[in-house]
Amino acid sequence: MGVDMAGAQTIDAKALYQQNCAACHGEQRTGAMGPALLPESLERLRPAEALKVIQHGRPATQMPGFAQQLSAEEISALAAHIRTPVLPAPRWTEADIRASRTFNEVPKGEPAKPLWSADPMNLFVVVEGGDHHISLLDGDRFEVITRFASRFALHGGPKFTPDGRYVFFGSRDGWITKYDLWRLRVVAEVRAGLNMRNVAVSGDGQWVMAANYLPHSVVLFDADLNLRQTYAAATLDGKATSRVSAVYDATPRNSFVVALKDIPELWEISYDPKAAPIYDGLVHDYKMGEAIAKPGFLGVRRTPLEEPLDDFFFDQSYRHVLGATRPKTGDGAATAQVVNLDVRRKIADLPIAGMPHLGSGITFAWNGSTVLASPNLKGGAIDVIDMKTWKPVATIPTPGPGFFMRSHENSRYAWTDSMMSPTAKDTMTLIDKTTLQPVATVKEPGKTLAHIEFTKDGKYALASVWEMDGALIVYDAATFKEVKRLPMSKPVGKYNVWNKITRSEGTSH
Repeated sequence: MGVDMAGAQTIDAKALYQQNCAACHGEQRTGAMGPALLPESLERLRPAEALKVIQHGRPATQMPGFAQQLSAEEISALAAHIRTPVLPAPRWTEADIRASRTFNEVPKGEPAKPLWSADPMNLFVVVEGGDHHISLLDGDRFEVITRFASRFALHGGPKFTPDGRYVFFGSRDGWITKYDLWRLRVVAEVRAGLNMRNVAVSGDGQWVMAANYLPHSVVLFDADLNLRQTYAAATLDGKATSRVSAVYDATPRNSFVVALKDIPELWEISYDPKAAPIYDGLVHDYKMGEAIAKPGFLGVRRTPLEEPLDDFFFDQSYRHVLGATRPKTGDGAATAQVVNLDVRRKIADLPIAGMPHLGSGITFAWNGSTVLASPNLKGGAIDVIDMKTWKPVATIPTPGPGFFMRSHENSRYAWTDSMMSPTAKDTMTLIDKTTLQPVATVKEPGKTLAHIEFTKDGKYALASVWEMDGALIVYDAATFKEVKRLPMSKPVGKYNVWNKITRSEGTSH
């Protein structure tokens, strides 16, 4: 590869791209028929994998292989080129967003009922990252109802409408897809940005919000993906802008909560038409109207922070946001904090070492209180925090650092992976929520075992074998015995309709 890269330096990679790639991926690499090829969009695609795709194409897509047309040096030059920034930086305007939208009308007279026979509340949406497909799984029979192609590199987890009929997917290159789970078809699509973190759906199902890395913006749509408003992710004076770390719905508050990656602010955007007015800055007496107010409905209510948040988690009341900040340097330490959304300030530091992945944390009752348990991307342990005092109550050892943790209100056990560990990525640890002790493990030797989700009733736990020739493994949640195995292509995540729309105790929200 070193020889190839040396030769690649003398090749006009930009011209090669325009000749072979621009028709499908866009002249500015922002995507068209094919996905965007920007550094921000390719963060998780390893260089060796990029070379392989250019050489041999991608199965089940229109991406051809170029091994016969281009030399090894030319392919290496292309692989290096797509990881360089586009200058000037590409723009994505409101006009671009509107022009990207497609909508498929429901045929007149069509009955509004499912095409399949299953419990609509016990369905699983399974994201297969290996070949960019979605499988819809019957959570009672553990049989696939249908399988369909998705956009490239879905990210952030699908979100459901409150009736469970529609699901929204977000892709890294900015596409939002609304899919009808009853009628098994795409309803609408729109491109919110060029590089997107995730989407959120309001508790009433009327609004969809997207968090963008590029451009620096938050974008609001109605339920049919018509653009309603864009928000520049910027300070109040407009002097600094930011990538958007994440947006989540806070249903009990009738609002979206937004974290900014580069600016120490947390935003709350209410979709309640009766939301209180917003006062930016100091106010002598807001009850007397002694200041200029902005409308509370769909307005930005800012909470200043000491550090930006990379990701966050809600307590069960949704009054508190628990957020983590990535270290500023490679050898620095991550921090975690508790922010009260009512008083709009930080009220505590979370005593969690390493790099907590709070977005996958869970809460559960313990000893008369409620505790938070969070996986850790660096430490081989689960930290358990009392949510009344914000003090640690236990550190539970695991074989290695993990990414996901799940449980269910009807289960005594929490399951967590160690997928970030080079030696224990094949191990899932089961923790007794009463004793806060590990009690068992399940393994898939030599493979990556990750991401648990429970059935609606909590009787079964589904785990992913994160491999191209992977599988979905169904375990009995009480005995930990394997019940069934379904072959799948790198099933990176699975999401139960009921657990998501009811904000189940053991599921990330």
